[in-house]
Amino acid sequence: MKNYLNFEKSIKELDEELEKLKDPYNRSGISEVDTQKISKTQEEINDKLRSIYSNLDPWQTTMVARHEDRPKSKFFIDNLFSEFISLSGDRYYSEDKSVIAGFAKFQNQSILVIGQEKGDDLDSRIERNFGMMRPEGYRKTIRLMKLADRFKIPIVLFVDTPGAYPGVGAEERGQAEAIAKSIECCMKLKVPTIAIIIGEGGSGGAIALASSSKVLMLENAIYSVISPEGCATILWRDPKKMLDAAKAMKLSAKDLLKLKVIDEIIDEPLGGAHRDREIILNNVRQTLTKNLNYFNELSSEEIMTERKNKFLKIGRNDGFMTSTEDLSALIIKKNNLDQIFKSKKILLAIIGGLILVSSIFLLI
Repeated sequence: MKNYLNFEKSIKELDEELEKLKDPYNRSGISEVDTQKISKTQEEINDKLRSIYSNLDPWQTTMVARHEDRPKSKFFIDNLFSEFISLSGDRYYSEDKSVIAGFAKFQNQSILVIGQEKGDDLDSRIERNFGMMRPEGYRKTIRLMKLADRFKIPIVLFVDTPGAYPGVGAEERGQAEAIAKSIECCMKLKVPTIAIIIGEGGSGGAIALASSSKVLMLENAIYSVISPEGCATILWRDPKKMLDAAKAMKLSAKDLLKLKVIDEIIDEPLGGAHRDREIILNNVRQTLTKNLNYFNELSSEEIMTERKNKFLKIGRNDGFMTSTEDLSALIIKKNNLDQIFKSKKILLAIIGGLILVSSIFLLI
């Protein structure tokens, strides 16, 4: 049974009509299949999908990214890789089933595959903790990434999580420390790492694995510091203002590519990845092949430098550092000092203004 989002009502009706046309054993008895009408209805569905999905707002994109039929990490691991050997446990506490990890072959090349898994039905979602990793999950991935680094094996990561698990037990076992260590480990690796955001890329739970040499996103995936509902609750005290929050957060693939937070967008089939799994599988395979081939030409030092510079460049488009050498060394040239002092004066003026306003409010 297909699941439809609230803005896909017209598509649902056309899909139901198409199924009836394809079934010769309808209520009126055995009838001939009208292939011409089937083709016309299919074209109408495609036109509707094209019209709707080319004009999705950020909140609708969020709904597509969370679609329950959307292919999950396990689907990509099962269909893209061969000889997969699942590895478990962090050797400190326990196994975290919200993340699948192990070594496999991709086009005869050894790969470490890590995927955050939400599950496909209620039982598997509960077992997988809805893709929300605990500290032991991050420590497991750290252990395996260090192992892959030792044997010079590239790493592919599938990111799909609403965020790290915020439970009391997870916090007691060092959730924040585990995320920080995972980011640190990702940045220190001498092997190429390719992160693919396939659904939700939520908060530190995602960045812990997406601190990679290349960050790729499916066309209708999202990547944000907080959920739109959480942002709306904090800023407006109203979770219903999630559309305003989603617009302000720039969480879609197009916005993030423009901001250079991600490196590439992977096209989805018409109507989203859940409507044609074969197409999305082929698109991911081609992109993965291209990026792995790119890193085959680079040395370990070049891979590390490129990754470092990639993150240092984010948000520095209009800054004081323009060349790669300046970014790597974190050295500010003397001729930029005047600009820095000017910007400091502006910053001090703003702070002074804020203090003055707060003082007036206190007096009132």
